[in-house]
Formats: sequence, C-alpha cells, structure tokens
Amino acid sequence: MSVELSGEIAREWREGVGRGDLVLLDGFHALKHALRFGAEVRMAVADDPVAVRALAAELAPDVGDAVGRLVRAAPLKELLPRVHPTGVAALAVRPDRADGLAALGRLPRPAPVVVLDNPRNLGNVGAVVRLAAGFGATGVVTRGDLDPWHPNVVRAGAGLHYATTVERLELEELPPGPLYALDPEGEDIRALTLPDDALLAFGSERHGISPELRARADHLVSLPMRPQVSSYNLATSVAMALFHWGGPKTA
Repeated sequence: MSVELSGEIAREWREGVGRGDLVLLDGFHALKHALRFGAEVRMAVADDPVAVRALAAELAPDVGDAVGRLVRAAPLKELLPRVHPTGVAALAVRPDRADGLAALGRLPRPAPVVVLDNPRNLGNVGAVVRLAAGFGATGVVTRGDLDPWHPNVVRAGAGLHYATTVERLELEELPPGPLYALDPEGEDIRALTLPDDALLAFGSERHGISPELRARADHLVSLPMRPQVSSYNLATSVAMALFHWGGPKTA
C-alpha cells in the first residue's frame, strides 16, 4: 500500500473516532459479534489484513466475506492507544437511542432487563453486557455517569452490545415491569420465580443498591452466599440471577 493511501485511511479513521455516533470495536471478536448482530460497520483497519482474513476464515466463516471487504491496511500503533492482540479494529454506527428505548419499553417482554445502579468499573459493565447477550436478556440499563458504550466497555463486552439493548437511563426513565433489586436483606432468590418482564437491579461494586432505587423496588432479592463472604463480583451476581430466571419455573 502506498504511503499516500495509508495516510488517507488514517485520516478517515481519526475523523470517525471523533464522532459521537460511531463506536470503536477493538479486536476481532468485537468486530465478529457486531457483524453477526447487524451492526453497520463503517471501516476496519489492521496492520496485516491478510492475517485478519485468515483469522475470520478460521474462527468466523459466517462473517468472513464481510470482514474481507471491510478490512484495510493501516498502522494501528498510530491510531490506537493500545493494539488488540488480534491486530484489528473497526468503527461501527451506534444504535439509535429511540430504537433502544422502544425495545426496552415494549410489553410483553420475552426476557428481563438488567439494571446496573451506578456501576463504576468499565470492565464489569462489559462483562454484564456479554452475559445479557448470552442469556438473551432484553437489555442492560445503567444509572449514573458511566457511559455503557465507552470503548473499554465495548471491548470487555466483545462487541455484544449489538446483540442486546444497552442504554443509560435516569430512575424515572426505567422501563415498565416489576423491579427486583438484589439486596442482602432480600428474600432468597431460590424461593422466587422471576417473571420475564422483570427489571433485575444490581448495586454498585462498593455501595450496593442506592436508597432511591431500593425505595422504588417491588421486591428485594438476595443471592445465597456463605457467611463471612462479603460479596460477589457484579458480573457473577448478574449471571446467577439470569441463570435462575432461565431455569425451570416453579408452580
């Protein structure tokens, strides 16, 4: 590739990164999942496009043709603060907020919405998005100042933001449905059946459920935990709750 063409691709990339409607997909798995779930990927760059095409043929032949058409050669070290081990990055259009709100508010829902109350750790939020996508949850909603579409969240979520709905909402904007808040003082989750239209709310990693969300809750629910163990990781708690929801229903 000529230096001139490489420079043009780099300029196009830098312009895209500065736009609020485009999302950074860092690494092959994020690109793969975004394509599988219908993302509009505007461009993909790699130090070695041939190697990325070979990786797609090996790991994700279903999107191999799309990856092959998109990926172009560019010096990643000049474009990214750190380069993913798979050697590829992409920019995709962020889903329309109005569509996300409509999906969250639509009733009846086939699966719960996960609500993260003022989470602080970007990686934890990404892990929750990945879990929600895997379980088929309707969406992940965050409260607070953390952006659930931050590049580090998308990276931790492996691009599976496009497999579910991910939005940041205020308390009064929460979707309809009974709110089950995870709290140590709540009823043991094993004694409950979680409905498909539930909102499953989880507190921050350090402080738990906020007083205002606790007051809004219809049910307080606890996870089984050995005495003297202080807490579970946020993503672990979400996984346990979603697994319980998806298990056999009690009468």
